[in-house]
Amino acid sequence: MEVVSCSNSCLAFHQTPSSAGRFLGTGLGPRRTKLARPRKAVVLCVGTGRASNPSEPGKLHVSHSFHVSDIDAALQGIAQNQTVGEVGKVAIPGLPEGPDSSQISTGLWEWKPKLTVYYEKSGTKNSKAPAVLFLPGFGVGTFHFEKQLKDLGHDYKVWTMDFLGQGMSLPCEDPAPKNTGEQDEESYWGFGQDSQPWADELVYSIDLWHNQVQHFVEEVIGEPVYIVGNSLGGFVALYLAASCPHLVKGVTLLNATPFWGFLPNPSRSPHLSKIFPWAGTFPLPSFVRKLTETVWHKIRDPRSIQKILRQVYADHSTNVDKVFSRIIETTEHPAAAASFASIMCAPMGQISFQEALSRCQRQGIPISLMYGKEDPWVGPFWGLRVKQQVPEAPYYQISPAGHCPHDEVPEVINYLLRGWLKNVESGGLVDLPFLDDPSYEERGVSRELEFVRTGSTKSVRVRLFGSRNSLWSQISSLLKRHASNTRVVPR
Repeated sequence: MEVVSCSNSCLAFHQTPSSAGRFLGTGLGPRRTKLARPRKAVVLCVGTGRASNPSEPGKLHVSHSFHVSDIDAALQGIAQNQTVGEVGKVAIPGLPEGPDSSQISTGLWEWKPKLTVYYEKSGTKNSKAPAVLFLPGFGVGTFHFEKQLKDLGHDYKVWTMDFLGQGMSLPCEDPAPKNTGEQDEESYWGFGQDSQPWADELVYSIDLWHNQVQHFVEEVIGEPVYIVGNSLGGFVALYLAASCPHLVKGVTLLNATPFWGFLPNPSRSPHLSKIFPWAGTFPLPSFVRKLTETVWHKIRDPRSIQKILRQVYADHSTNVDKVFSRIIETTEHPAAAASFASIMCAPMGQISFQEALSRCQRQGIPISLMYGKEDPWVGPFWGLRVKQQVPEAPYYQISPAGHCPHDEVPEVINYLLRGWLKNVESGGLVDLPFLDDPSYEERGVSRELEFVRTGSTKSVRVRLFGSRNSLWSQISSLLKRHASNTRVVPR
C-alpha cells in the first residue's frame, strides 16, 4: 500500500518537439488517426472441441487457415449476418493466471482534507508504455477491473480508482454528525444537523468526479492517459477529455451512460436550480432522511443486489461472487446511505454527454466504442447514437454480453483494447481489430471470437459496425425482424 498526498499541487504538461510529434500521431491534434494500408491477414478456422493431443488439454484445435484475399466473398456474407461455416472464427488469448498475472498494488491519495481516494495500479516497468486509466460504473469500484489490471498490466501502465462517495473512497469521518443523544443503532453518517467544515460544499456529483479524475491524472499518474470508462465512468471519461484534452490521449466507452443527474446545474441554470430546496449537500434535510432510510434498506438487501447482477450480466454462468461481496461490503459502511442520497440528488454536469462528445470530436480525440448487446440499461440504441455522432469511432457490439462487458467477457475487451491502443499509438500504421480489409470500414464485419476459460472453450460474437450502418437502418432492420416473427392467429 502506498499513500500519496498531493493536495493543492498541479503538474503542467509541456510538449517538447519530440512529444509534439507523438501527440499528432495519436490524434490529439486536429488530425484524425489514419488506417493502415490494406494487408493480408490470416483468419483461423477453429474447432469447438478441445485439443486432439491429450498432453495439451484445453487448447483450441486449429483446423484450417486462409488469407483474407481468398475469402472476401465469405466475409461479405458474415457482414450480412449470414452463416458461413467456420470462416469467421478467430482464437484469442485467455486471461493470465497465477504467477503469469501482472502484480497489482494499492494506494491512497489524499486529494483534499478528509477526501481520500483509493486506487489500484499494475503495469510494465517500461517508462515508454502508454498509461491507461479505467473508471468504474455506479455502485462498484476498482475490483471491477481486476481482470484488466492482471492482463493489460503486462503491456501498459494500468490504473483504476474508486470515485469519491463509492467503494473504498467513502469518508473516514462523519460529514454531518448527530448529537450524542440522537445516536441510533443504525448509526448512519451524514444525518446530523450541521456539516463539518470540510463537507460544507461536498456533493457527490459528476462535476466532483470530473475534478477528482483530472487532479489524479495530473498529480498521481503524471502523464496523459487513455481512459476507459464503463457506464458512469464512461460519462466521466468523456467529460474529462472534452474539458482537458491535453490530459487524454483517447477514450474507450464501455456501455457508457448517456446522461447523469436529474436536477438542473447551478452554473447552467442558476434561476431554475433555486427552485429545488436540496441538491445533494450535507447534512441531509429531514424530509430526505426518512425516505433515504426506507429506500436504502431495500437497495442494500442481498436479494436486491443479486437480482440487479442477474439483470446486467447476460451470461449467468459468470462468477460474480467477488463483485457481490465487495458491493455488500460497501453498503455496510456508515457513510454509504447518505452518500447514495447525495449521488441521486446531485445536479447534472456543466456539460452534457452529447456536448462532451462533440468537443472530443472537434479536438480530434480518438474514441472507440465497445458495448454489450444484451445490456438492459444502456442498450445497442445508445451505442449506435454515439456511432452516428462520431462515425469515425470504431463500434464493436459484443454478444452475449450485458452492461459490464469488461468483467463478463474480459478476454474480448482486452483483445479489442490492445488492438485499438496499438492503432492509435502507431498513428494508424497498425490495423484496428477486424479492419484488415478496407471494405469492412464501410459495410462492417462480424467475427466469432473463441478463447479458453477454466479449461473449456467459450465463444462470443463481435460485430464491427461500418460507416454505412446508420441508426435508422438499424431501427428499420429491427422492426422488420420483429414483424417477420409476429404471426397473426385467426380466430
